[in-house]
Amino acid sequence: MRLARHGAPGRERPIAGTADGSWFDLSVLTPDVDATFLATRLDSARRALTAGDLPGVDRVERFGPPVADVGKIVCIGLNYADHAAESGAEPPAEPVVFLKTPDTIVGPDDEVLVPRGSVKTDWEVELAVVIGVQARYLASPDDAAACIAGYAISDDVSEREFQLERGGQWDKGKNCETFNPFGPWLLTADEVPDPQALGLRLWVNGELRQEGDTKNMIFGVHHLVWYLSQFMVLRPGDVINTGTPAGVALGIPGHPYLRAGDLVEVEIDGLGRQAHRFGAA
Repeated sequence: MRLARHGAPGRERPIAGTADGSWFDLSVLTPDVDATFLATRLDSARRALTAGDLPGVDRVERFGPPVADVGKIVCIGLNYADHAAESGAEPPAEPVVFLKTPDTIVGPDDEVLVPRGSVKTDWEVELAVVIGVQARYLASPDDAAACIAGYAISDDVSEREFQLERGGQWDKGKNCETFNPFGPWLLTADEVPDPQALGLRLWVNGELRQEGDTKNMIFGVHHLVWYLSQFMVLRPGDVINTGTPAGVALGIPGHPYLRAGDLVEVEIDGLGRQAHRFGAA
């Protein structure tokens, strides 16, 4: 089942979809796709969709972020060996963890802003994991699957000078406004039999820049959910950005960082496609 939200920013309505591209109104069951829905109403929505009990939606106006009121975005750095190499870093012995604030989230096709003074704004296609059941001190990675509501696309936009050259933590280069296009939809976990078998691709102005596969993660999805649960409580509606493969501007000769007017297109197998234009803050 695909879960999404459509409509004007701040006025999105929940919808559920099928693999053939049909969409159905979820507002008869829930006011939104949020933490409460993911924790308590996911099965009832699936049953209603399967039974044909949801009204059809003729036109999707605009995809917003597929989950409303995200609690936190937990990000994993250097989680593909090829990306670590292009960044000049050794593959980590444990996951590298940092946070993005939820207010960085925008819709998959919304404008993304190059920060004032930025000359090193970069792209990162990432598999996003959405939590549906609280994960707290999980005993092993085998327990992680039961805590995952589904999967979506994130573009973990980054400003490399702010991140790497201005001292302190990475957060300054990760939390600029609009720096997390998210969606277009959340594909429920039952539709993703193996999260370590998904192709990821990203284009800038029509040129393929990133092409990877989640099988090449250093730390897989289930390991990450288990690992993070040892340090923080993961709650329904939380998002984990699981890292990016090689091909970012930081690692390309000449460093072709993003400028206002550039178009970034992102896709992951089964999770749809993003196309966001960059503007000036």
